Amino acid sequence: MQYRRVWRATAITSVVNPIFYLGALGVGLGTLVNKSSGTSLGVPYIDYVAPGMLAATAMTVASAEASWPVVGSIKWTRQYFAMLATPLGTRDIVLGHQLWMTARVAMTSAVYLAVIAAFGGVDSLYGILALPAAVLLGAAFTTTFAAYAATRDSDAAFVPVNRFIVVPMFLFSGTFFPVSQLPQALEWLAYATPLWHGVELCRMFTLGDVDWLRVLGHSAYLMLFVVIGFLCAKRTYAQRLLK
Repeated sequence: MQYRRVWRATAITSVVNPIFYLGALGVGLGTLVNKSSGTSLGVPYIDYVAPGMLAATAMTVASAEASWPVVGSIKWTRQYFAMLATPLGTRDIVLGHQLWMTARVAMTSAVYLAVIAAFGGVDSLYGILALPAAVLLGAAFTTTFAAYAATRDSDAAFVPVNRFIVVPMFLFSGTFFPVSQLPQALEWLAYATPLWHGVELCRMFTLGDVDWLRVLGHSAYLMLFVVIGFLCAKRTYAQRLLK
């Protein structure tokens, strides 16, 4: 009900952002990359970077939705406490808000995938599976970030998280170039990030180069984050709301 008041603003950014990103990186920078490196990536650069941007967008939307709104619902608007005044429990609050965060990731990712397809960045019918892959990646971040956000008293705590965790993952987890080009220590660190697994899933589906064993491995790794994050969120919410 609240989102009906503001959906137009977010809808505009959800369409404009992918157009600008894919136009600048996929088409603009891609022209230079394709000329200088030939077929070293195996596909045109826009086909390579577009699914990476889809996954990265799912991550950034998820991290934002699970940060400030969670602190706000505890400290500023106190919506969580209003919910607790009903028969709802902390588990219901966590689950309900997580479903909304996941819905926001799904809406933004669907628009992004449609723009990617319009740019010619989807080479297979498997590309439609990039949407649930992006949503799963988003859930891996919403649960873990919400668990952390519920322990914070100020939104200033999210500045170092974005600066030293989200942005480095955005840049160095396979979104723009293969992580094999990184120094070995950073390469293995990139493999441990949930974003790399999400990028690999989205890229396999949009390119049509699907290895189902790898799909299961990447999905299981992301699901591990979802489960652990949800369990931690239930605990931190209860500690914060019931004290």
